[in-house]
Amino acid sequence: MQATTTRPKIIVTADGAGVVSHAGSRLLADVADRTTLTGELSQTLNGLRPARARHDPGRVLVDLAVAVSDGATTISEIAVLGDQAELFGSVASDSTCWRLLDRLDDAALAQVAAARARTREVVWDQHAEAHGRAFPLATVAGQDLDVLVIDLDASIVICHSEKEQAAPTFKRTFGYHPLMAFCDNTSEFLAGVLRRGNAGANTAADHITVLDQALAQIPDQHRHGRKMLIRADTAGCTKAFLAHVRDQRAKAVSCEFSVGWAITDRERAAITAVPRTVWAAAVDADGSQRDGAGLAELTGLLPAAALEGYPPGTRVIVRRERPHPGAQLDLMETRDGWRYTCFATDTPAGQLAFLDARHRAHARVEDRIRTAKDTGLNHFPSRTFAINSAWLTVVMLAVDLLSWTQHLVLDGHLAKAEPKTLRYRLLHVAARITRGQRRTWIRIQQSWPWASALATAFARLRALPVPAG
Repeated sequence: MQATTTRPKIIVTADGAGVVSHAGSRLLADVADRTTLTGELSQTLNGLRPARARHDPGRVLVDLAVAVSDGATTISEIAVLGDQAELFGSVASDSTCWRLLDRLDDAALAQVAAARARTREVVWDQHAEAHGRAFPLATVAGQDLDVLVIDLDASIVICHSEKEQAAPTFKRTFGYHPLMAFCDNTSEFLAGVLRRGNAGANTAADHITVLDQALAQIPDQHRHGRKMLIRADTAGCTKAFLAHVRDQRAKAVSCEFSVGWAITDRERAAITAVPRTVWAAAVDADGSQRDGAGLAELTGLLPAAALEGYPPGTRVIVRRERPHPGAQLDLMETRDGWRYTCFATDTPAGQLAFLDARHRAHARVEDRIRTAKDTGLNHFPSRTFAINSAWLTVVMLAVDLLSWTQHLVLDGHLAKAEPKTLRYRLLHVAARITRGQRRTWIRIQQSWPWASALATAFARLRALPVPAG
């Protein structure tokens, strides 16, 4: 019997020196410094710093966000930074982090949000300096659009123990039901509110609150005078929320909406009245024609009462396609052999295929939520609701740090990689520390496939301009 290839024989000792792990996570900490996030938070939270305290609250919050970006799911895992003082300097203990989060009340969290908005303005200016424009273009049906897109959606976060305000959810689980807003152009986590598990999915007041917080995160020069699209599923199709979106125009914020529309008996009757020759072809995400799918406008076929109370110019568009195997169909869909979905928009012009593809791109928010859940959102560490709300802010900071790092200093596949991929290829890389020429050198293993990309990222970061003062 032929012997299989064996692994190299090794001898393990515990006497190494000058070696650090998670060297790539230092890039995230440096991004926070270079984009002024650390400075902004330090200034904002200076009032929370006790007399003779060793640690700056702003720096503590940044370190906690870096640890979460690195994969930490609990506050105690900030030790991944604290155990490597040569790389990260003096890092607060988990008890210090607990005390800080406990002191972040609603007023303090609002100040943190304002600091994030000021930092975002710097980041977008740095992106414009490096790439020629402040943010990437939105992509719809293979076309690039110079429009800012904000996606709103809620998601269940399961809790496995009794936590304050955790409650049974509509999915028969137990936990929280946060509502969140993401920028589709940049993947940034703009805003979020932590809610009880039984909070209504279509609560207009919550949607209005999150949208206002998200709009406040957009730099002034881009919030005013630039077209913006607000997308949501059927939970966002409430008269009060859509009226609030329309009211933004009075504040020089040019907003349009594209939201899901529920199908009831009146929509089914309107669909039945659509002539066969009226159905237009639909397109896929890349702009190619999608076989077996069609579009029609229902606005003129619905009774006038159906659109009463909605913003003037609201249009309802229906999409039909052949159902996939296992799809749950209602009686009408079973009879017709089509599966129907509707959405509402106040965009006055444009081909139905484009408007439909633009709305269907809202599905990308599921990727944003999944990424956030892989970056701390899937586990709330405390029994106290207020601390968990503060933890949500840490998650937003962590998601933004990853997004800023990818947009500012990474390219190619790494600029679009999932957090898990970034951690394996860059953030968790081990390196050797040496000193010479009055400098500290981090030497990454030369044979590591992404060593050059990581070193280049550090070099690009040093070249980014920073505001004076």
